[in-house]
Amino acid sequence: MSGQTATSQFNFRQYAWSQFKKNKPAYISLWILGVLACIALFAPLIANDQPLYASYKGHTLFPAFSFENVYELELENGSVEKIQLDIAKWKQMKLESVLWAPVPYAPNRSDYLNSDYKSPSGEQYFQTPTGEIIDMPARFRHYLGTTEKGEDVLSGLIHASRISLTIGILSMGIATLIGLVLGALAGYFGDNKLRTTRGQFYTFIVGLVLAYYYAFMLRGDMLSDAIGTSGAALLLQLLVSILIFTAVCYLFYWIGKLVGKLPLLRSTRNIPVDSFISRMIEILISIPGMVLIISIAAVAKPSIVNLMLIIGLTRWTGIARFTRAEFLKIKNLEYIQAGQSLGFSEARIIFKHALPNGVAPALVAIAFGVAAAILIESSLSFLGVGVPPDVVTWGSLISSGRQNYAAWWLVIFPGLAIFVTVAVYNLLGEGLRDATDPKLKT
Repeated sequence: MSGQTATSQFNFRQYAWSQFKKNKPAYISLWILGVLACIALFAPLIANDQPLYASYKGHTLFPAFSFENVYELELENGSVEKIQLDIAKWKQMKLESVLWAPVPYAPNRSDYLNSDYKSPSGEQYFQTPTGEIIDMPARFRHYLGTTEKGEDVLSGLIHASRISLTIGILSMGIATLIGLVLGALAGYFGDNKLRTTRGQFYTFIVGLVLAYYYAFMLRGDMLSDAIGTSGAALLLQLLVSILIFTAVCYLFYWIGKLVGKLPLLRSTRNIPVDSFISRMIEILISIPGMVLIISIAAVAKPSIVNLMLIIGLTRWTGIARFTRAEFLKIKNLEYIQAGQSLGFSEARIIFKHALPNGVAPALVAIAFGVAAAILIESSLSFLGVGVPPDVVTWGSLISSGRQNYAAWWLVIFPGLAIFVTVAVYNLLGEGLRDATDPKLKT
């Protein structure tokens, strides 16, 4: 009785969390990742050349929060002054009071007085509202230097964190979805358990191709535009694409049932799910990953969405292999057999009962995969492949340092950002691996 009480009181999630907190490097890395996520989320408020608040000619303005691109201000003499937010030189305007962002510069905005690689400790210049050129005040100094065009490096690093974290997380989200589903199907069905008609099989293959076309290729421009709007808009558009993909696949699933009733396509056959998926995994892992990604990215249109899809569609193999191995054990357990005896559908057994108990090993691969995706994105940006040229990334900042080897700050600071982010995810992966390993239970 006491053994049953101890077993009922044991909660694996609480145990795993307590074990994870004992791993100090992993626990600290979790907090660092939270800070990086906050920096990425609030990047427009942390680094922006538009004031957070300004009082100008009797008008109270909030340029950094404005959804309009043009302010029309009615002055005391009855005239109207128009201010276009994206090109206005706010630092040279006679503002009555102002609240600047912590970093008063935006990415891809040139400070021509400080162009041609100004170092963090070198001389920097500032133009006052009266037109006088003076030494740079501390409030507006480029603390991490500038690029050849006078772009602020610190602002670029802050905004590039959004690109790197977004690509890393969303690309591995795609890889996780593919890996979990394919690994679960391969492990659960094997080669002999799934049978269907030839008509349904061939129809579903056609449906997969059309689903990808309608969900992602036709909506490529919408997905690209959503990136420039906000992270929420991008997630919404991705969700719409996934729903379209699922709906088309589901439609062809039912069409296949009708086609399968035709005399010539009525015969049934085993679908070697495990062999088919395992051969796909072997083919992908036999090709050097970076060569494959560069080849696809060079052909595809430069786009962050395309880059996320490329990484996601080529990095799911590790997750699938972990999930498959776990399902080979799970499918023979008593609770799976009980579900089959009660007449539960295969989809319910796989996704509601088996998958939640078999996902733990894949979490480790996901954490390491995000780190690898960030490294891949930085490498492609450094090579000028995959990411549009007007998008500032950590890799593109390092690449700009190749034009002037004396500009050490263009290599050191982005390199440190990449190193810290990748190290954080690797430490998290190791912490998850140790926390979810039952052999280490004490």
